[in-house]
Amino acid sequence: MGSGEYVGALELPTGTGYHHSSGQYLMAHDGVGFSFWLATGIMLASTFFFFLERNSVPKRWTASVTTAGLVTAVAFWNYIYMRQIWQETQQSPQVFRYTDWIITVPLQIIEFYLILDACTTVSSGLFYRLMTSSLVMLVAGYLGDTGVTECWMSFAIGMAGWFYIIYEVFSGEASRAAIQSNNAACQQAFASMRLILTLGWSMYPIGYVVGHTGPAADSGSPAILNIVYNVADLVNKTAFGLAVWSAAKSESKKEGALLG
Repeated sequence: MGSGEYVGALELPTGTGYHHSSGQYLMAHDGVGFSFWLATGIMLASTFFFFLERNSVPKRWTASVTTAGLVTAVAFWNYIYMRQIWQETQQSPQVFRYTDWIITVPLQIIEFYLILDACTTVSSGLFYRLMTSSLVMLVAGYLGDTGVTECWMSFAIGMAGWFYIIYEVFSGEASRAAIQSNNAACQQAFASMRLILTLGWSMYPIGYVVGHTGPAADSGSPAILNIVYNVADLVNKTAFGLAVWSAAKSESKKEGALLG
């Protein structure tokens, strides 16, 4: 879906071929719409949770938990528009997907770096390498999805960015820093987030392939694509933050037991 295709909450331009099936209301048969509303509510609840919990964790974890709240807050804001576009047009709100990802993915990289930095010594170079790789992944995906560049060339470039991040967290400086930290909470958070970066983020290239080769590529109702992306966002945003919060709380309990 390109820019300018969706112009208003209640009005669609004529001649676009969009099917105005349910207006601004969620219909009982609309499972994809249900997943949009579910994601919106969970993102909002997660935002409140992370901001309320940020003061209940050790101080060096506060920035990471706060960043988790920012990730879900940005996602909540974008999902308000994405669910509305789906209900109005039954089309993928792809541009809004990328306005969300271009903010939340770098924030997750920051969150990841902050955890390591709180527990051990890591170079600023690691941060810049991870950030650059994430932006390469996102920009390539956007250009391929919107038809600015050839979709499979862009897919290959985006995958290269993701594979570099995987390399860093399994064999590179990030992995070595986590091992050398000798901090159980840090290693717990790192292991959980590494799993999400690997398995959770794999849902995005799956969605990209589905969008360009599966039913979503030829159908006026790309249901599978949007369900994949909605589930991926819930795992990769909310679960990512919960992994940080859980590790921080485990350290807090340990410190409380030692003081007691």
